Amino acid sequence: MKLSLPKLPQFELPTELRVPQGTLPFDPLLLISTLALMLTGLVMISSASMDVAAENFGGAFFFIFRHGFFVLLAIAVAVFVVRIPIHIWERFSVWLLVIGFLLLVVVLIPGIGREVNGSRRWIGLGGFNLQASEVAKVCMVMFISGYLVRRLHEVRSTWAGVVKPAIPLAFYLFVLYLEPDYGSIVVITATVMGMIFLGGMRLLQLVTVVSIVTTLVGALAVTQEYRLKRLQNFLDPWADPYGAGYQLSQAQIAFGRGEWFGAGLGNSIQKLFYLPEAHTDFVYSVLAEELGLFGAMIVVLLYVVLIARMFLIGRQAEKQQRFFMGYISYGFAFILAGQAMINIGVNVGALPTKGLTLPLMSYGGSSLVICAAMIAIVQRVDLELKRERLGVQPKVTRWSRFWARWSGGALNV
Repeated sequence: MKLSLPKLPQFELPTELRVPQGTLPFDPLLLISTLALMLTGLVMISSASMDVAAENFGGAFFFIFRHGFFVLLAIAVAVFVVRIPIHIWERFSVWLLVIGFLLLVVVLIPGIGREVNGSRRWIGLGGFNLQASEVAKVCMVMFISGYLVRRLHEVRSTWAGVVKPAIPLAFYLFVLYLEPDYGSIVVITATVMGMIFLGGMRLLQLVTVVSIVTTLVGALAVTQEYRLKRLQNFLDPWADPYGAGYQLSQAQIAFGRGEWFGAGLGNSIQKLFYLPEAHTDFVYSVLAEELGLFGAMIVVLLYVVLIARMFLIGRQAEKQQRFFMGYISYGFAFILAGQAMINIGVNVGALPTKGLTLPLMSYGGSSLVICAAMIAIVQRVDLELKRERLGVQPKVTRWSRFWARWSGGALNV
């Protein structure tokens, strides 16, 4: 007598995401590294936040449930964003610049913007706080990508082409300075400079711009007393280990306790009210303490894979003469690389504290959702490039008709 197993329902991609058999509609390494970082972040936040949540919020699972919801929300947003054709982003790139700037301004309005630890960076949306600077980064990348496509020859041949993007960038940086959000200033500035350099900026122009920007950033760093103290504490956190250098010294203790293979998952001591913001800015220190240098390096490797795949997809877009796709891939890779390097640098004591989250891992809805959206857009770039190489014309669906009617464009989805 033969037993027949019931047939499981087959999962089918939406029509507009399908590609010929034998070809994946997504980049597997990009997807795997993204999910690995998100799940690792969920595990480490669960470990780092239970005692703090039990003490301050009456339940050990407070942050776990909230971040679990943010993970599901980020996946849902990514599934939606990956279905948006890239030409839609290009068509509205200038409007996105305006939207990003307006969000940054709205944050400064009393009663709308929420102030936490002396910084006004969030817009309260019920149970969800939107960090405007996270959205602004995406908007700036979209605008600069569109600008490079329209003015590529000018960027490669004249100073005017290089200087013009500095005007909208200056408005963004000024509002970020008022919040203040020094970390986002550094990331956005570096991203724009990196994108323009890959667009064809000459080496002499790059050196000149970097010198000017470094001088301005250095001046901003010493204009306010708390930033100057951060720099002093970074140089020698052990000069005041129970005062201004407390965070950095406790983070370094966490790394020291972790040694090669860690104290074991859940066995961190520093998370027990010694290390402030253990589940947000310093989740990497808790990870290093519990999983050791080996676990910390695995996370670094995952970021290397993630960012390398984004750059390679951008390079492939340039080869296929899809420059807007290439530049947005480069821009998002710069953002994720910059934030990861700064956050990890702060945790190991190589950089002064900045208040930037670790992409895809730190607690926080805005950062997680926006990072997932950026990666989804790059996955969409990869999909459209594959279709072009294979000569595939996607079928017309209700979804494609909706985007064509809404954008006033053709059914090129």
